[in-house]
Amino acid sequence: MSAEQKPDYMVIAESVVFNADWKQALDVLTASLRSFFLFDNMALYLKENDKINLVDVVYARAMGRGKSAEADVDWGLSVAMKTLETGAPVIQESDSTVTREKRTSSPYFLGLPLRTPGGLVGVLVFVRFGGPAYTPEQVADARFLAAQFSIMFERKQLYEQVAALQDARRQIDLQEDFIATISHELRTPLGFIKGYATTLLRADTNWDDETRREFLSIIDEEADHLANLIGHMLESARLQSKTLDMNFQPVRLDILLRDAILRIQARYKDMRITSDMGQLPFIMADGVRLTQVFQNLFSNAVKYAPGAAVHVRITQNDKFQRVEFSDEGPGISPEHLPYIFDKFYRVPGYGTSGSGLGLFICGQIIKAHHGSMSVKSEVGKGTTFIIDLPLKS
Repeated sequence: MSAEQKPDYMVIAESVVFNADWKQALDVLTASLRSFFLFDNMALYLKENDKINLVDVVYARAMGRGKSAEADVDWGLSVAMKTLETGAPVIQESDSTVTREKRTSSPYFLGLPLRTPGGLVGVLVFVRFGGPAYTPEQVADARFLAAQFSIMFERKQLYEQVAALQDARRQIDLQEDFIATISHELRTPLGFIKGYATTLLRADTNWDDETRREFLSIIDEEADHLANLIGHMLESARLQSKTLDMNFQPVRLDILLRDAILRIQARYKDMRITSDMGQLPFIMADGVRLTQVFQNLFSNAVKYAPGAAVHVRITQNDKFQRVEFSDEGPGISPEHLPYIFDKFYRVPGYGTSGSGLGLFICGQIIKAHHGSMSVKSEVGKGTTFIIDLPLKS
């Protein structure tokens, strides 16, 4: 190897340290590695669930002759297992005469252990189809590269741990906010019910029929609100524990949506809804649960985009039927969109009403149909919820 071909260790180390995306860093490192270290395929094997006899391929690249590393990663498995067992570099060279025709059947392997402060975590395997043999200098260079791979893996673990802690912290914050919200939401209707019931029962006052009916109507409305809130909490728990009953029957989405539109417009007579949906074939679904999802989306439009028009559209391809609910409301900021279907999540600035369970429940119902639910939104222009339901469940 000439002086120009010697690896620039500083450049390699910097590519590891300053690249936040570990797979991108691996791509950069692999490309630079190929400029001074001959190999055809390479693969990174990591111990699976801390078991000494199991490995999982997390990264593979084909850079030269022979088999594709991405399509056939079994080529290095035996060397990876041997390296993992011994904890030392393994060189396994072909003992057959190499010809151009038999090059891919004459592999020269180099297996290198990957270590972090926590111990042995995996193996880096190189293969040269048809040789040449690995020199001591090349093995030394490869061991330096294996150390860089180990650093990247250690950083990947740290990033994942930090992300998990941040997610756990966010879930705790959401639950604390949920507890405060639920406490408020439960106390408010209970306070109304208790207050008006106590007033009606006062022995020193005779209420006229109109006042009595007004008070009883308020008690009835608050009792309904309380029942809905408790129902949402129970339904959320059943969905997460997979104990919610689903009754799959042949249904037509256009019929379900037209019925949902009639129901919501009977309740909100000024609500403007347009639709684009023809007659659709039947799919297997729980019509009651899907109607619940549609009603929730319409109700959210009334609550968070009051006065805005809502457009409903159904399309179909060879795999699924798609339902789109679009409003012309204020929209949702991009930073909130990844969490919109999370349990307890409520977009700041949209008031404190609601439990933060509605969209979570909707998403879980669609998931139970083996479908998907997503959202796209632009501040000042509106929001679109997209539901994809498979033609065959």
